[in-house]
Amino acid sequence: MSRRVVRQSKFRHVFGQAAKADQAYEDIRVSKVTWDSSFCAVNPKFLAIIVEAGGGGAFIVLPLAKTGRVDKNYPLVTGHTAPVLDIDWCPHNDNVIASASDDTTIMVWQIPDYTPMRNITEPIITLEGHSKRVGILSWHPTARNVLLSAGGDNMIIIWNVGTGEVLLSLDDMHPDVIHSVCWNSNGSLLATTCKDKTLRIIDPRKGQVVAERARPHEGARPLRAVFTADGKLLSTGFSRMSERQLALWDPNNFEEPVALQEMDTSNGVLLPFYDPDSSIVYLCGKGDSSIRYFEITDEPPFVHYLNTFSSKEPQRGMGFMPKRGLDVSKCEIARFYKLHERKCEPIIMTVPRKSDLFQDDLYPDTPGPEPALEADEWLSGQDADPVLISLRDGYVPPKHRELRVTKRNILDVRPPSVPRRSQSSSDAPLSQHTLETLLEEIKALRERVQAQEQRITALENMLCELVDGTD
Repeated sequence: MSRRVVRQSKFRHVFGQAAKADQAYEDIRVSKVTWDSSFCAVNPKFLAIIVEAGGGGAFIVLPLAKTGRVDKNYPLVTGHTAPVLDIDWCPHNDNVIASASDDTTIMVWQIPDYTPMRNITEPIITLEGHSKRVGILSWHPTARNVLLSAGGDNMIIIWNVGTGEVLLSLDDMHPDVIHSVCWNSNGSLLATTCKDKTLRIIDPRKGQVVAERARPHEGARPLRAVFTADGKLLSTGFSRMSERQLALWDPNNFEEPVALQEMDTSNGVLLPFYDPDSSIVYLCGKGDSSIRYFEITDEPPFVHYLNTFSSKEPQRGMGFMPKRGLDVSKCEIARFYKLHERKCEPIIMTVPRKSDLFQDDLYPDTPGPEPALEADEWLSGQDADPVLISLRDGYVPPKHRELRVTKRNILDVRPPSVPRRSQSSSDAPLSQHTLETLLEEIKALRERVQAQEQRITALENMLCELVDGTD
């Protein structure tokens, strides 16, 4: 008689539990914008949620400890002139958050540790470069102040937030709207999904598509993709019969998926949240009332279904806490912030253990708040893995750190790529490349001068208003 061998895994018994009612955040008017982003971003200090706002776009930022009912006059972060579509906390500074909007701009904000008295309306910097709505934001995992944005103009722009400059612009790789973008663990590659139903792996510094797979899922609904810790790809999508699917891919062999899991028939796009420390992927569908989770391993069938957390209320969005924000004393391996229509509810994923001691096997060293590279180093071709920290004694967020933006002096820009012409070559015609470089420099200078003039005009108007007010 053959006995069925049960697979050994410390995550087989992970279970989810909603926090008690007094630990939820009540009376928040969650945004009703039709957009497939998570609408929520969280870090060890703050919870940020995109909210309904008249006459523009706004989001609310709450200290994690401020649970219970939120006052209807609680200050918001306002500044966009159209709805906010995505928000993302900087992984290297817990007080800095970026927001992307339908108004084509990205704004980067410094959030104070104290509760402000009025709305925060002045971003540290506004990044303008997209011609249509900006719906996707993602900070670089290891380089300081490097932010990626993707817009409805089918462009990906990578910015240096510390200077306000465009580092890279990828504008000819996607023929249609980009649905998702994800960095790999050291930020050397991007995985993108697009409305043309193609999954691409891109080297942004070379400006090349390294590998691509047309129609990784046969269905018509949008795809999502995330990198795993070992460089494989997890994608979510739909079959031809509208069944939702999860697939694992090896980029070195894109012909067939390593594994394919079929789930249910529902039209909600599955948002994958991947935890590299435990190699568990959590699937949250917008409009669903459940979170499915799977363990990814090296042995067949590679993708192992673990369990489903179910509740009664559908989710409008979902925030995913970084590992350093979890309570290690309770063997918490993941925490979600589920958005309802009028509230946000924490959901805690736990591995049951009898001991109260620190569980080394559940908490390997995890990425901390220190960047491994500067923006210029990354742009020059350097790569570095995240700087890891131990969670043995719990994580204490560092004190408030200010993001300093140093804009380059626009009156002292010397194009480095234009060689100085010697006397002997003065009569030789300029090369096509040099002419194009000069024209690009002139265009960039004009745009910067125009932006400065607009800023000066805005400041003069503010000054006039202040003078009129004192009279």
